[in-house]
Amino acid sequence: MSAPATAGPAVAPTALDAFFAPSGVMVVGASATPGKLGAVMAQSLAAYDAPLRLVNSRGEGMHASVSEALAAGDGVDLAVLCVPAPATARALRECAEGGVRAALVCAGGFAEAGAAGEEHQRAVEEVVRETGIRLLGPNTSGFFVPGRRLLASFVPGVADLAAGPVAVVAASGGVNHALAFRLQQAGIGLSLGVGLGAGVDVGAAAVLEHLVDDEQTRVVALHLETVQDGPALLAAVRRLSAVKPVVALVVGRSDVAEFARSHTGALATSWRTTRAVLRQAGAVLVDDEDGLVAAVAALAGRRLAPSPAPGVALVTGQAGPGLLVADAVQTAGVTLPRLTDATRAAIAEVLPPLTFQANPVDTGRPGPGFDRVVSAVADDPAVDAVAIYALTEPVVDLPAAVATSGAAGRVPVLLGVDGPPDDVAAQRAAAREAGIPLISGPTALARAVAALADDATGRFACAQDVTPPQPWPGLTGPWDEVRGKELLDALGVPTPPRRRCRDRAEALEALAALGGPVAVKLLDATVLHKTEVGGVHLGVRTPEAMGRALDALEAAGAREVLVEAMAAPGVDLIVGARRDPVFGPVLLLGLGGTAAEVLADVAIRSVPLSDRAAAGMVSDLRARRLLFGHRGGPTLDPAELAGVLTAVGNVLLVNPDVAEIEVNPLRLTATGPVALDAVVITPA
Repeated sequence: MSAPATAGPAVAPTALDAFFAPSGVMVVGASATPGKLGAVMAQSLAAYDAPLRLVNSRGEGMHASVSEALAAGDGVDLAVLCVPAPATARALRECAEGGVRAALVCAGGFAEAGAAGEEHQRAVEEVVRETGIRLLGPNTSGFFVPGRRLLASFVPGVADLAAGPVAVVAASGGVNHALAFRLQQAGIGLSLGVGLGAGVDVGAAAVLEHLVDDEQTRVVALHLETVQDGPALLAAVRRLSAVKPVVALVVGRSDVAEFARSHTGALATSWRTTRAVLRQAGAVLVDDEDGLVAAVAALAGRRLAPSPAPGVALVTGQAGPGLLVADAVQTAGVTLPRLTDATRAAIAEVLPPLTFQANPVDTGRPGPGFDRVVSAVADDPAVDAVAIYALTEPVVDLPAAVATSGAAGRVPVLLGVDGPPDDVAAQRAAAREAGIPLISGPTALARAVAALADDATGRFACAQDVTPPQPWPGLTGPWDEVRGKELLDALGVPTPPRRRCRDRAEALEALAALGGPVAVKLLDATVLHKTEVGGVHLGVRTPEAMGRALDALEAAGAREVLVEAMAAPGVDLIVGARRDPVFGPVLLLGLGGTAAEVLADVAIRSVPLSDRAAAGMVSDLRARRLLFGHRGGPTLDPAELAGVLTAVGNVLLVNPDVAEIEVNPLRLTATGPVALDAVVITPA
């Protein structure tokens, strides 16, 4: 929670220390006119304990030029440019040539403003490229480091932000400030708040890398709108989440990417892909700013150890709100394990017999002995964290009882409290003093619990070794369905028996050899979705039916056909891998068949990945129960599916001439999965 303002111990400098710990600051375009950007920024920066130089050729008592300001004394690390877009590149170059290492550009009017703005932005980018000066912005409301009283922001109210353990890294300067104020209302202080703006130089990845070694930061709140360098972002999230939690809010749920040439391209939208690969890299995903605040509050305390399925116990003072928490927590996939007989016996010594005591633990209302209940629950061998909810009552001081129990020293403890505002504020202050995260509201507490568990499962998954790719089998295109299935055969993915047929005689021979029923399909590497052009005929059993199928396919322009044994009934999946333009190779699993795009029930991961991560993709599917014996249907072997997924995904790692590969459907049958179609696409 919030902490007193202090610079903390000295640490090794990073590439961004010129922004966040500058030896001196200069405002170019400063002003003495109240309300103007240059005046507000100068006033905000005056609180920082370092030389401040103000530059304005017409400003009384200010330096007339950048060179004059730089010649006035000790070096300046950071320049804050409060000049219009047309003047920015020139001012930036003057700063760089004078030894300034970093610049904050607040002005708009760059690429977001159209052709003229794009020219100004190219000029700025050229200066950055030629001089090496680091640039934050343009088009941002700045940043702040409350512990150092470094307030490079023109937004009122930042002077009141308390120092604390949370860093906010936001695509938008406005969102940066909005989240900072929301965290302040929740009693959570900040180590850093950064609005990236256009991000022409310093982006999210660079700031996250800086925070890896920042001793003042214990948890990071990340807001993303677009991603320019996906691999760099994922690498930074992996490094950072290994040592401190990363909570990510990704904007763009309704953004549908341009349809690619396969179902996989259509389904892997930018928002869906970004969330999936961030989670795979160890980030905790939230849906909105309320979820972000709850997650940050939880993770600013004590982290869970990495675990595939951490167990959480809920202790509640009121049954109704406790049910809300328990329902939301379990819906989020968090395990509430049943407490052992020994634990329940210890609880029964304190609680009345009519209360439910197996997990959740209903205390009836907090009373004497509440600390003993919490202690017993925390000691249960199946419990990795404890969540407590209660309304404020004069009977028990909840933070004091939790502190007395000693539970927070053994497992992470989250405290949820509701009541009159003054009571909650007092409880929040007491909880902060005891080092216990406090969240207000049953739903917020449930989100906090889910974040704690997601952080643990994410780190566990990140620790798994990825599955190495198989060598390329030496096959070449053109990639019609027969050649695609030859590739799958070489990768160990089961396919049905089949024959390539160039005339009617070969088709009839194939029917006789394979036995009915068979599927008869058009063979053409340029036709990706054969059903849409009448290119698939199923259940062909007799020579007469074969003749009718061949007549229809010839009318559709077929020169060759595939005759293939029909697969047993089952559940159809789609498996595909593609080269995402932002994140590189990604793998998709979903409910398949011709309705794949309509259902859009998919899981996405970046490649390479571990067998365990591949098997875990099933848990992302809303219809996953269909895969486990639903109404007598087939039962999925997760390890067998993982083998198919990693084999398909890793194709992109060993052959740059494959842009996409898709198996749709991959049918789950009683004897295992079988690939009924295969599409391989080469780069355009």
